[in-house]
Amino acid sequence: MLLLWFWLALPAHLFNARTSFVITDKDGNLLNASIAPDGQWHFPYNADVPDKFVECITTFEDKRFFYHPGVDPMAIARAMTRNMRNKKVVSGGSTLTMQVVRLYKKNDSRNIWNKLCETILALRVEFSYNKKQILALYAANAPFGSNVVGLDAASWRYFGRAPDKLSWGEMASLAVLPNAPSLVHPGKNRDELLRKRNELLDKLVKNKVIDATTGSLAKLEPLPGNPKPLPQLALHLFNRFKKDYPALKSNDVSLTTEIQTTININLQQQVNDIIFQHHEQLKGNQINNAAAMVVDVESGNILAYVGNVYIPSDTSIESDVDVLASHRSPGSTLKPLLYASLLTEGTMLPQQLVPDIPTQLGGYAPANFDLGYDGAVPANRALSRSLNIPAVRMLMQFKYQKFYDVLKQCGITTLNRPANTYGMSLVLGGCEISPYELAGVYSSMARMYNHQGKNNGKWNQKDWFMPGYVTKEGRKVTDKNVPSTQLFDYPSLWHTFTAMNEVMRPGEEGLWGSFSSAQHIAWKTGTSFGFRDGWAVGFTPKYCVIVWVGNTTGEGRPDLTGISTAAPVLFDIFRLLPASNWFQPPASGYVYMPVCHESGFKAGPDCTTIDTILVSSRAVNAPVCPYHRVIHLDKTGAYRVTENCILPSEMVHRSWFVLPPTIEYYYKQKHTGYQSLPPFMAGCTNETLKPLDIIYPENDAKIYIPLELSGDRGRTVFTATDRNKNAKIFWHLDDTYIGVTTQFHQMALNPSPGKHTLTIVDENGESVVRNFEILQKEADDK
Repeated sequence: MLLLWFWLALPAHLFNARTSFVITDKDGNLLNASIAPDGQWHFPYNADVPDKFVECITTFEDKRFFYHPGVDPMAIARAMTRNMRNKKVVSGGSTLTMQVVRLYKKNDSRNIWNKLCETILALRVEFSYNKKQILALYAANAPFGSNVVGLDAASWRYFGRAPDKLSWGEMASLAVLPNAPSLVHPGKNRDELLRKRNELLDKLVKNKVIDATTGSLAKLEPLPGNPKPLPQLALHLFNRFKKDYPALKSNDVSLTTEIQTTININLQQQVNDIIFQHHEQLKGNQINNAAAMVVDVESGNILAYVGNVYIPSDTSIESDVDVLASHRSPGSTLKPLLYASLLTEGTMLPQQLVPDIPTQLGGYAPANFDLGYDGAVPANRALSRSLNIPAVRMLMQFKYQKFYDVLKQCGITTLNRPANTYGMSLVLGGCEISPYELAGVYSSMARMYNHQGKNNGKWNQKDWFMPGYVTKEGRKVTDKNVPSTQLFDYPSLWHTFTAMNEVMRPGEEGLWGSFSSAQHIAWKTGTSFGFRDGWAVGFTPKYCVIVWVGNTTGEGRPDLTGISTAAPVLFDIFRLLPASNWFQPPASGYVYMPVCHESGFKAGPDCTTIDTILVSSRAVNAPVCPYHRVIHLDKTGAYRVTENCILPSEMVHRSWFVLPPTIEYYYKQKHTGYQSLPPFMAGCTNETLKPLDIIYPENDAKIYIPLELSGDRGRTVFTATDRNKNAKIFWHLDDTYIGVTTQFHQMALNPSPGKHTLTIVDENGESVVRNFEILQKEADDK
C-alpha cells in the first residue's frame, strides 16, 4: 500500500502553470514573447540547460547533485548543525530535487512536516526523471526576482540574450537569484547580490571550473539592472501563432506555448527595415500601411513575415492589423492564373492576338489603366503590360465560372460567394484574397514546375500547399482545397513565367535585361479599384515574395498603385536574397507548332511569315489564324479587283493581314507598319469584308451619363470606323438624322434616358445598327 502511495504521489506532469507565448527563429533566436496570463514572464519548459548554468547552480545550491538520490544526508546534517549553532534556521539543506518539489507544491512554509514531505517526494522525483530533466524542471520554474520565472525569461529580461550566450559573470548572477529572488530590485540589495555572485565565482575558480583570470574578469561585469524589453521582431506572426495555437495543440498535444519557426532572423530584421523605410516615404501621401512575406519555394517555409509596419506609438495607423492575413482586393494579380489556364486548356496560344477595344458587358465596361486601346495585343504582352480589356476578353473565352473553380482549387479560401456574384470582374480584382494565400499559390506554381523532372512530368498534388511558419514536418495539418487534378501543365507554366519576367521593372526603363548580373524574376503587380491596394508578387525557382501597400482603413490615395508603391519594395527585398538560375524549359508535355508571326494563332495556309514555338500538347486543336486571307489585286497592286471587272489571268493574288474594322481602327494607330486593305478599283464593288462598324457603343450597352460641374447632363461620344479613310458616315438616332462625319467619325450626343437605336450609313449604302440604353440614376442624381 505504501509502495502504491509512493508511486502515485506525483502527477504525470509536475508543472501546469500557463506560460508565456514565445516564438523563435529557425536557429532558436528569440523573435517575440508575451507575459503569461498570471502576469509572470514565464517561458515554457526547455530541456536544454546551458552547461554554465549547470556548473553555477550545482556549485551554489547542490554540489553533490549528480551523486545523491534526491536527498543529501550530508547537507541535511550540516544544515541541522548550523541551525542549532545559530539557534534559528539559516540553512535548509535542500537539494535541487527537493527545491523542484517545493516549486511544484508551491509551499514556502519551512517546517519539519514539509521538509519530510519534500524528502519523500524528492526520492519519488528521482525515479521518474533523470538528473538532466530535473535540472531543466528547476531552470524552467525557479523564481528569478520581480515577475520573472525560469532561466530563459530571466536571461532575456535581465541581459537581453539567450541563456547560452551569457558570460560566466552573468550566469553566476542568475544562479544566486532563486535562493533569494528579492535581491534583484534596482537600487536595493545590490551589495548582497554582488557578494553572493562573487563568492560563487570564487568557488568556480577553486573547483577549477574556470581559471583565475576568467573569474577576475567576471567579477568586473555589471549586475543586472532594470528589466530589458524583449525583442518584437515578428509581432504579427507572433499574434498569428497565438490565434493558431488551439488548432495546433489539437494536432500535437505535446506542443507548448513556445514554437521554433522557420523565420530567418537576419532576413526578418532586414525586411522590417525595408518596410519601415518605404513607410517613411509613403506616409507623405497618407499611405500608412505595408506588409511583406518571403517564402522558400522548395519547402514552403516562411523566411520573413512582416504583417504591417509596426509603430506602437502611433495607434492611428492601425499597425496591429496583420495585412498578410487580411482579405483585400487583389487587383490584377490573378491575371497570370487565367493566362496559364487558357494555355493549359489549349484554346489559346502564348502570343495569340487578343482584342483590345472598347468593351461593354451589360452595365460593366472594363478599361485599361491608361484608358487607351491597342486594337489587338499578343496575349503574353497583354499579361506583361497588365491590360484589363484583353484580360476580360480572355475571361469571356475561358468563362468566369471555370476560372472561379480554378481559384478555389488553387487554395484560395476567400471566395465565399457564388461565381455569378463576381462575374467578369473576378480577373480584375473584383474579389478578396489574403496576401498569404496569394503567395501560397505562386510559390506552389514554382515548386510544381521545379519538380516536373522528379515527378516524371506528372502532377503531384503533394507539391501544392500553403506556406508555413513551422517546418512542413511539424505542421501536421493537411491543407484544404489541394487540387486533386492538374490545374496547369508545364509548358503553360513556362510561358506564364516568361511573360511575367518580361514586365518592365520600376525605375529601370526596361533596361534591366541588358545586365548579365540582373536576376530573372517572374512578377506581377496589382492595383485595386479606387487606388486602395497596391500589390506586387514575384518569384524565382528558389524564393517567392509578396508585398502589399495601402491603408488598412480602406482609404484610397492618388498614385497608390502596385507599380509605384509595392514593386519598389519587392525588388528591394529580392536584392537581399541569393540569386538563382531561371526556370529550365519544360521537359515533357509539349509540341512544336507553326504559328502565324503577325497574329500568334496557329498558322493557316494563307499566313506568310511562320514561327515555330513550343506549346502545350493540348494546343494541337487551337484555332487557325482568322486574319490572313488571299485578296485579288490589279497588276499595279494598288487596287483590289474582282472577276466582275478584270480577268482572273490578270489578277495578282496576295495574302493580306486583315483585322476587323473596330480592331483595325485602334491597331493601326499603334502599329505604323500595318497596311490597310487597298481600295477597290472603280466598278469592282463585290466587298465580302465588313467595311463599316460602330466602335462605341456595343450592342445592348447600358450607359450612364454623369452630370457636368454646371449641373447639366453631360454628353457621351459615339465612335465609328470605315475602311475607306475618306468615307462619309451619316448618323441617325432613333431614325432621326443627326449629322455626317468625314475621316474622324465621332459624334457627341445627349440622348434622353431610355432605350435608343443608333444607325450609321456610308456612301455605298452599308449600314450598322446598335441598340443601347441610357440609364437614369436615382432621379437624375438628385
